[in-house]
Amino acid sequence: MTLTQWFIFILIIQVIHGLGTWKLYIKAGRQAWEAFVPIYNGVVLMKIINRPWWWVILLFLPIVNLIMFSVVWVETARSFGKNKTIDTILAVVTLGFYNYYLNYVADVHYIENRSLQPKTSAGDWISSILFAIVAATIVHTYIIQPFTIPSSSLEKSLLVGDFLFVSKFHYGARIPMTTVAAPMVHDTIPILNKKSYLFDDDYPERNTSWENKLQLPYLRIPGFEKIERNDIVVFNQPADTLLDMNDFSPDRNYYKPIDKKTNLVKRCVAIAGDTLEVRDGFVYINGKKNELPDRAKLQFSYKIDLKEGQGFNNNIISYLKSRYDITDGIYQNQAGEIIVPAATNFAIDQFKNHPSVANINPELDERGVRDSSIFPHDPNYNWNIDFFGPLYIPEEGKTIDIDLEVLPLYKRVITEYEGNTLQVKGNQILINGEVATDYTFKQDYYWMMGDNRHNSIDARSWGFVPFSHVLGKPVFIWMSWDGIKNPRWERFFTTVSGEGKATSFLIPFLVLLLAWFGFKKFQARKKNS
Repeated sequence: MTLTQWFIFILIIQVIHGLGTWKLYIKAGRQAWEAFVPIYNGVVLMKIINRPWWWVILLFLPIVNLIMFSVVWVETARSFGKNKTIDTILAVVTLGFYNYYLNYVADVHYIENRSLQPKTSAGDWISSILFAIVAATIVHTYIIQPFTIPSSSLEKSLLVGDFLFVSKFHYGARIPMTTVAAPMVHDTIPILNKKSYLFDDDYPERNTSWENKLQLPYLRIPGFEKIERNDIVVFNQPADTLLDMNDFSPDRNYYKPIDKKTNLVKRCVAIAGDTLEVRDGFVYINGKKNELPDRAKLQFSYKIDLKEGQGFNNNIISYLKSRYDITDGIYQNQAGEIIVPAATNFAIDQFKNHPSVANINPELDERGVRDSSIFPHDPNYNWNIDFFGPLYIPEEGKTIDIDLEVLPLYKRVITEYEGNTLQVKGNQILINGEVATDYTFKQDYYWMMGDNRHNSIDARSWGFVPFSHVLGKPVFIWMSWDGIKNPRWERFFTTVSGEGKATSFLIPFLVLLLAWFGFKKFQARKKNS
């Protein structure tokens, strides 16, 4: 739905609300017309049900409002003496239309100074849980969200088993686009393993998300900083439109709304307006080699030839892992070479001096040899993971010339990400039915890659990441586990960004926590004395 359609929808809701409550407003000492005025009617209703005015704001926050509507329906009934369990159930299951019964049929009287305290311990427990969910949903959706590192694509900077806090406000919190969804879960409800949101996913992918009647258009609260080159960013994977996540071909037909696509974390190696190229696995931006922060450690796959008479054995594997911090997955191929799938240049340079080693060479693809799984998935582009580009990263407001040669690079930007129709007739390109020789971009785009260059499914597979898909910025590692039983204590309560070795703030945090509990206990004793 467009903003205009949503505005009309909200006006209709106001009329429905007014028709179902105007007599109740009168019984509460208000005017009938107050039940029909958008927003103002909510402020008046909060006075009637003896609740704070700012609850009205919660009624307009997507996801949060699904909970708050039910609360307000129940509170309205209770304000007119309907506080039995059956009244609560009817208020919720009728989606608020129980108010029509109270407004036109039931003989109810307004209780002006009713007690807001639950009458039972169960009611008190339910109220506490409900508002805890509301508060957590607000924090989770608009301020900060927990996130777990699932893969080794940013190994050394972020490890598998790191638990992050991701800031939504750095780049600006994105308003949830999927309006009917379970709070604080992503695309799947845990245990039930069912879709967590209501959406018509029969649309082909070429259609944009706002064509669904339950979808809000893309909106974002302004942030206080922009994405900078080499920032680590959490985003929704643009190509997550198939049940099979390994297929990144341009023609897909399983649609997921933007905010329900898989969350990924990668490093932004190129920002809007940059020209990117990959040579020998290294990224070059605008012709200059990209220099990563000192905490980042690039990793590549290597082939190791042992000297004659030296066999591949567990001692060599253990030596590689313990001495040079090389991760798991070392194996020997059919040619007898040892393959190290992920190692830093430092580790390899050190291992070259090992008495068993004859040669060490990076396992790179050849320049000009096309990998069909690599963006833009077009036979005219002989690109692979180690030799890629040059490629211009689209910037909002910038115009480029387009022809049939350039089109494969920006086809998805023009159609899916920016909502245009596109046709090719002979040598002509038609955008929205008109012949086009150039195109002006509507938003910024970014190029996201993993530091573990040969073990990362990233932008080299699916292409550009639109700003509309950006979720937030990882700022803090609050917990880290190597496997199930092995905590990495040195990573608890460390910052994601910064220079030098990360410092753990776990001990200061525990001291402050104990001090806070001690202070609260002292206050309680003083109050009871």
